[in-house]
Amino acid sequence: MIPFNKPAFTGTEENHIRNLVRLQSKLSGDGEYTKKCEKWFEKNLNVRRTLLTPSCTHALEMSAILAEIQAGDEVILPSYTFVSTANAFVLRGAKIKFIDIREDTLNLDESKLESAINKKTKVIVPVHYAGVSCEMDSICEIAGEKIMVVEDAAQGVKSFYNNRPLGSIGAMGCFSFHETKNFTSGGEGGLLLVNNGSLVERAEIIREKGTNRSKFFRGMVDKYSWVDVGSSYLASELQAAYLLGQLDSIDEIHNRRIEIWEQYHLAFKDLEAKEFLRRPIVPKNCQHNAHMYYLILRDLDQRERFIDFLKTNGIMSVFHYVPLHTSEAGKKFGEFVGVDQNTTRLSEQIVRLPLYYSLTQKDQEKVINCVRQFFGSES
Repeated sequence: MIPFNKPAFTGTEENHIRNLVRLQSKLSGDGEYTKKCEKWFEKNLNVRRTLLTPSCTHALEMSAILAEIQAGDEVILPSYTFVSTANAFVLRGAKIKFIDIREDTLNLDESKLESAINKKTKVIVPVHYAGVSCEMDSICEIAGEKIMVVEDAAQGVKSFYNNRPLGSIGAMGCFSFHETKNFTSGGEGGLLLVNNGSLVERAEIIREKGTNRSKFFRGMVDKYSWVDVGSSYLASELQAAYLLGQLDSIDEIHNRRIEIWEQYHLAFKDLEAKEFLRRPIVPKNCQHNAHMYYLILRDLDQRERFIDFLKTNGIMSVFHYVPLHTSEAGKKFGEFVGVDQNTTRLSEQIVRLPLYYSLTQKDQEKVINCVRQFFGSES
């Protein structure tokens, strides 16, 4: 079976982990390896402060605290996203306003934003689907100074919008290093990117269980104490060591994924021309990271037959999110604003193909051939 995903591994990760264990030094977090990872992102993304977290979910939860979400506040985000995007704000008492996605990129439809905004709107969360950026200039202009923009860039490491790294555009951004992402910290992992300087000090406090412990270790106070709300949002040094190994090889991993994505894209060009399927669309001002390669099929029935056909031929393909506004919790904690023109329909048509760093040319050719065989039998 050709799996849908395999976490990237280049060998440098093992060297860092061995070194960490042999040193028998700090393992609990915020040590040498955490600091090296954070400095890497701050330098390469030109971000004011980055904080490594156990997961992207934790980074999103921190952003909700930093945005000072209170009961009754409203947060706007697409329904087509992972539950963590909404849950982080629901935990603080927010009501979620779901809006439709765009036909082309499957991102939040910025043209639907203004109709969802009112005096209770506190945050807009653009989700950069498949590592392709939302229209951030329009979103930030609509948000203005009163509404905070928090980027869910879980899938966006090494992606850009108008030459700006995703996650570095809004007041805050959140990355994921889950094993399904392009780069991993050993299974789970996340990063909070703080672009608004006024939020940095409080972000460090929240991450350290609400204490000013970071100031203590920098020698800025003679003892630390509980000064704010917070939780245990530190990633372990083992996670950081693994991630640093990935960062050592980030261009190698990235370039291989781009190569695989482009081979898929070229292979299915004629099928799209014959209207058998639709390929991903990447706007000219967006530089994607080949996070996933998906196809938009005719309908749910065809997608089910497609997935079964590939599975019979030893290939795992998968669909993606079930729209949050159709879920039990989504109905309880939020509401859909406007007309659901694209969200549900596209969620039933999309299918994702295997794409990972170690996917061989032979296996990719098998996937391509099986896709073509399926549509050959459909014609």
